[in-house]
Amino acid sequence: METGKNLQGERADQRDVFNAAMEAGHILLENGAEISRVEETIDRICRHFGVESENAFVLSNGIFLTAGNENEKRFAKVLHIPVHGVQLQRVAAVNQLSREIEENKYELWQVSEKLKQIREQPGKSKRTLVLMSGLGSGCFCLLFGGGLQDCTAAFVIGILLYCYLLAIGERFSKIVANIGGGMLITILSILFIKLPFHMDMGHIISGAIMPLVPGVAFTNGIRDIADGDYISGTVRMIDAILVFLSIAAGVGFIIGAYHQFTGGAVL
Repeated sequence: METGKNLQGERADQRDVFNAAMEAGHILLENGAEISRVEETIDRICRHFGVESENAFVLSNGIFLTAGNENEKRFAKVLHIPVHGVQLQRVAAVNQLSREIEENKYELWQVSEKLKQIREQPGKSKRTLVLMSGLGSGCFCLLFGGGLQDCTAAFVIGILLYCYLLAIGERFSKIVANIGGGMLITILSILFIKLPFHMDMGHIISGAIMPLVPGVAFTNGIRDIADGDYISGTVRMIDAILVFLSIAAGVGFIIGAYHQFTGGAVL
């Protein structure tokens, strides 16, 4: 009877280990971590708590976790993870937690509590995001060769762009949202070059579109392909390329329409 209770408790512990590992992988993947990091973290947690038969298969929007042999109970779980925005502070927190687990700083129940705290970490405030969007746009405009007046225009457009993104939320698809963002940037840039400050539209647009550019997704796609995760890397690359094309479509549409209405180029 006692042996049966011990076996039941051991199975419950194994299930808790798997759930904690899946939760860690979930947080990493939905916040922009690369595939190899997710697989490594799941493997670290499982092996540290004595599960040797774990096998994780991670894609860009899903985790497949299986385990079991003659000594460990069978376990299988599939978790679909929609693509969200990047929260690198959560990725860093889970990454640090996995290393502290290997240093025996946490019991299993503490790991679950810590993961819950990481998931509930507040992101940056909307005011901060709006301000950083403006500063990023202005700085990139300067980096691309824009003058002070161009950077000022890009700063204002970057702020208005992020206000637009916050306003639409997730009510539209990524493609539609980025086409609209590209159109908004171009319309505002045209209005700025009409002011008597001798601004350059090309520099303004180049800086202002940077908050829309999926740099982390594109970089992670390249890293995944380099690590041999061709499916996930290709999916992320395609997603990033679609965003690039959507932004270009929005910008190109407004420039083309302006050219047709005015009979002259604006660049």
